[in-house]
Amino acid sequence: MRARTISSTEFDRLMDPSAATWKQAGAERVKLEGSPLGMQPTALIRAAWQDRKIGAIDRVQIAALHDGERLAFRLEWSDPTENRGNADNVDFPDGVAVLLPAVQGAPIVTMGAPGNAVNAWYWRADDDTNVRHVVAEGIGTSRTVSVEAGLARGAWKEGRWQVVIARALRVETVDPVAQLQAGETTGIGVAIWDGGSGERAGIKSISGLQWRKLSLDALPTARR
Repeated sequence: MRARTISSTEFDRLMDPSAATWKQAGAERVKLEGSPLGMQPTALIRAAWQDRKIGAIDRVQIAALHDGERLAFRLEWSDPTENRGNADNVDFPDGVAVLLPAVQGAPIVTMGAPGNAVNAWYWRADDDTNVRHVVAEGIGTSRTVSVEAGLARGAWKEGRWQVVIARALRVETVDPVAQLQAGETTGIGVAIWDGGSGERAGIKSISGLQWRKLSLDALPTARR
């Protein structure tokens, strides 16, 4: 998929998922599948989900725009129920994450590897305006790191979620998060959790076991 460039003034409007600027982004429809049962981190989880469907959400529309300093993703999908609760083991929130390699070549199929981290920009409906930065270096190693450069906003209406997740292309941190720049190509993955179906942690819909391509347009000459 392609992240087109827009002006900084236009970018400031993007946190509204219904902003007209998103119409020029060229959304791409991505098919989703359930995360493999055999890759769940514990025997308890594998046993609990052995006879249950994993991956309630089967497709998502995703678009991306950047202004040379910030990158925003807009994700939209069908979901008949709005789940914003977070009661332990009873009520689970809907959520979505954009996954990027923190190190080129990091494997998505195993959620990274030692020394080759992947970085999720993660939004949950019970914490609407925040982006959680999750880093993993292998299955079962996910951890949240303190990166405060992200913003998010979600809106549910008439059976559809519209969520915007945004962050600076580059951030100051010692943690292994994705560092991006205009004109480059990287990998991207998507994960969605349907809280109404009891999905959480590794139980989710994913965009596949291989990276999709994300190309960030170069800046116009006058703005370099």
